[in-house]
Amino acid sequence: FGSSLLAQRFVAELRLPCRKSCSLLLVVMKTLVQEESIKVPKGSKITIKAKMVEVTGKYGTLKRDFRHLPVELWLANGGKEVKARMYFAKSKQLSMLRTVCSHISNLFDGVEKKFIYRMRLVYAHFPINANITNGGKTVELRNFLGEKIVRTVHMLPGVTIDKSASTKDELCVTGMDIDTTSRSAALIRQACLVKKKDIRKFLDGVYVSSHGTMDE
Repeated sequence: FGSSLLAQRFVAELRLPCRKSCSLLLVVMKTLVQEESIKVPKGSKITIKAKMVEVTGKYGTLKRDFRHLPVELWLANGGKEVKARMYFAKSKQLSMLRTVCSHISNLFDGVEKKFIYRMRLVYAHFPINANITNGGKTVELRNFLGEKIVRTVHMLPGVTIDKSASTKDELCVTGMDIDTTSRSAALIRQACLVKKKDIRKFLDGVYVSSHGTMDE
């Protein structure tokens, strides 16, 4: 990719040997230009500069860097629409266009609604005790499978954790950035893995039960 992308040919040729000492010509077609678009929600502001996207909304500001992708990004319709364009790409390379739009859509959802991951404490005999400390930035897990060790998990920047007010043995991980929020939930999940036992029988742990935006 990069600056040499425009210099590539429209058709890439590949010759494969045949049994009868001939060559088989395979033609891989490239799309000249492909576009995807996403609308900017009301109440959100977005700026794009050199493929650096910055989105501002009700809960704060999020940034994301797309400079590693050979995609053209710009604002259209007076800043009410984000468009992504790609030149001379094969079919698998075109998938990154929709991926970029999905990332930007997650930025809009994060600054306007926030993401939430609900996790359940699952145990058969030894009750798992969860203690929230450091203002919702740290969770301490005790008595997992009766072990005395205290498992301490620190949330990633911008993520908070709290106990559910309506459901027993449920933790709620919330944050604007879907990446850091989901990774924080994964850190809690990985802190309570059953070792040296049959995991089909010993199902204790902390599992993600549902996830989405806080308005859902």
